[in-house]
Amino acid sequence: MHDHSSKPCPHLATDPLTGLLQGLRLDGVEYGRCRLSAPWAFSFPAGPDARFHFVAESGCWLLTPGGEWVELSAGDAVLLPRGSAHSLASEPDAVAGPFPRWQCSPICDNVFDLQSDGEGEGCLLFHGTMRFNLDSLHPLLRMMPDVMRTNERLRREPTIPHLLEAMGHEVAMNRVGACGIVARLADVLAAHIIRSWVEHDCSNAAGWVAAVRNPEIGRVLAAIHANPDRDWPVAELARLMGGSRSSFAAKFATLVGETPANYVAQVRMHQARQWIVRDRARISEVAQRLGYESDASFSRAFKRVIGSAPSHFRGPAG
Repeated sequence: MHDHSSKPCPHLATDPLTGLLQGLRLDGVEYGRCRLSAPWAFSFPAGPDARFHFVAESGCWLLTPGGEWVELSAGDAVLLPRGSAHSLASEPDAVAGPFPRWQCSPICDNVFDLQSDGEGEGCLLFHGTMRFNLDSLHPLLRMMPDVMRTNERLRREPTIPHLLEAMGHEVAMNRVGACGIVARLADVLAAHIIRSWVEHDCSNAAGWVAAVRNPEIGRVLAAIHANPDRDWPVAELARLMGGSRSSFAAKFATLVGETPANYVAQVRMHQARQWIVRDRARISEVAQRLGYESDASFSRAFKRVIGSAPSHFRGPAG
C-alpha cells in the first residue's frame, strides 16, 4: 500500500513518461512461443489489439505497415501499439499466409506453443496480442508510431533476460495460473519496449515522443491521462506547466498537434467510451461521472469527438 499523504519521490514527480506508462494497462493477452524452421512467412491483418514480437534466437524479417522489409536480429523486439497490418518471414519478399493458429498447441487459455516442420535455419519468437485499456483511436495511442522497435539494447537491460526466461518457463511448464502471470509479464515487457524506444530509438521523432520528452508538456500530458474524468481548464494546465495561458497553448499545439481543449475532450470521451463498452456503464452514470448537467449535453459532446452517439455503443437499454 502506498501512503498518499507522504511526499512523492522527486524522480517520479518529474518523470512524465512514468506518469503516462502508469496509465497504460492490458485487459487481456494472447501469448505464444514459436519455434520456426525456414522457410516460413506469416501475415497479421490489422486489428483492434496491439501486437508484439520478440526475437529470442537467430533472426527474421518484418514487413512494416508502410511496406518496408526490416531485418530483425536476436534481441530485437517490436511493438505495434495499434495492431497495424504486418508480416514476419524467414526471408524478405516471401509470400505470407495467415498465422497458422490451427497448428498451435494450447498450453492453457490464451497461451499457445507453435513449432513448424521446415528444414532450414531455426528462429525462436515470442509473440503476443495485447489489449490496452485504451482503444486504438485514443489520443495517446494515436500519437505513437505504427511500429516501436528496440534492438539488442533492450536485451542488455538487467530485467529483460529474467523477464523473458520467466515467460518461457510459464509456457513450457503449464502450471496453474500461467495465463494470468504471462499477461502481467507481457504488460511489463510492453512498458519496457515503449520506454526503451522513447529513450534510445527515436532521436528525430516528433509528436508524442517530443511531447513526452519536454518536461513541461510531458508533465501536463501525464496529469491529463492520470485523471481522464476531470475537465481540465486551460488556465489550470498552464499553471501546471508554469507559464501563461498563451505560451502554454502555443507550446502544447506545436508539440502535440492540437489545442489543449481538444486533446482533453478526446481523452475524456475515449475514457467514456471505454466505460460504456467495456464496463457496461449506463450513459447517465458516465455523464454524471464526467460532470455533465444532463445526458443530452454529454451525448452531444461525445458525438462531436467519437462521431457516434453513446447509445450506439451501449444499446437501447443504456
